[in-house]
Amino acid sequence: MGEPFPDIKSKHSLVAKYVTKDLWDKLSGIKTATSGFTLKQAIACAVDFDNQHCGIYAGDWDSYKDFKDVFDPIIQDYHGIASDSKHTSDMEVSKLKGNINPECPVHSVRIRVGRNIDGFGLSPGITKDQRLGVENLMKHAFKKLSGDLAGNYYPLTGMEESVRQQLVDDHFLFMSGDPNLQVAGMEREWPEGRGIYHNKDKTFLVWVNEEDQLRIISMQKGGDVRAVFERLARGIQAVGDSVKAESGKEFAFDEKYGFIHSCPTNLGTGMRASVHVDLPGWTKEGLDALKKRCEELKVQPRGTRGESGGQTGITYDISNKHRLGYSEVELVQCMIDGVNALHEEDIKLQKKHGL
Repeated sequence: MGEPFPDIKSKHSLVAKYVTKDLWDKLSGIKTATSGFTLKQAIACAVDFDNQHCGIYAGDWDSYKDFKDVFDPIIQDYHGIASDSKHTSDMEVSKLKGNINPECPVHSVRIRVGRNIDGFGLSPGITKDQRLGVENLMKHAFKKLSGDLAGNYYPLTGMEESVRQQLVDDHFLFMSGDPNLQVAGMEREWPEGRGIYHNKDKTFLVWVNEEDQLRIISMQKGGDVRAVFERLARGIQAVGDSVKAESGKEFAFDEKYGFIHSCPTNLGTGMRASVHVDLPGWTKEGLDALKKRCEELKVQPRGTRGESGGQTGITYDISNKHRLGYSEVELVQCMIDGVNALHEEDIKLQKKHGL
């Protein structure tokens, strides 16, 4: 006998839509081979909270295979892709057309991807030994990075307070306490096995064992998206090569769903390319109008404090909306074009509102 069918609090979530009693009875007794993950653990957020849109996480690559009757329709619904679609990855910087216009008031550019190493669990299901194994592997792999990517790894365990505070002040360090990540199982044994790597200029960073085993980040002040993307492409390649040389392991990649992530909304590129930009005209026009326009441009507006941080002043975080079904180059191009369009329209809106 499997687990009794749960009461899913997030009634409008994709979990509520696709986890039927028949599927639950069929799958709830399964435990994945890599980390012993169950469907009950996978949908914990949708069961515990009433505000989930997706509501499901994978505990390892096996989860996507063992529970595919649930994951496949959720992924196809969320990303709007066909059941027979294939993912194409493309990090070729030379294919980008143009850049952010120089007069556009962009404060900074940040592009990140998630990556997970085959053979270890993903954050919601990873065992303590596997998590420490990932960290140990990365400590050695990071030492092989050279040139402008060279830097130091700072484990969270035993971190000096002055170092921790500096990383927080720089908006680099991830924190504990996100209720979703806690319920999904990602903050077990916090902060053990977790840390942050960055180069000396703090333009290339890697988070270890947060929502994914690796979050690889390229960032800098100003609006040079091409330079940030170029560094990211080199950095991903260098980290991947270093992991392979150290362990013989590759990043988990599925030809249908692209790079494997703990959250199915990140599948595919796992990439978020964003800028912080001032849009005083759009601020006067109103947030609803900006959201509607961003939807047309296939970008997302957020406050500068992140996904749930709310809006502050006239500065917005504008990023690509899609992850899966498009290549990395296409998504960065979409973000560049979207920001340039918003800026041109913002100038007209400033005149309209007498700014």
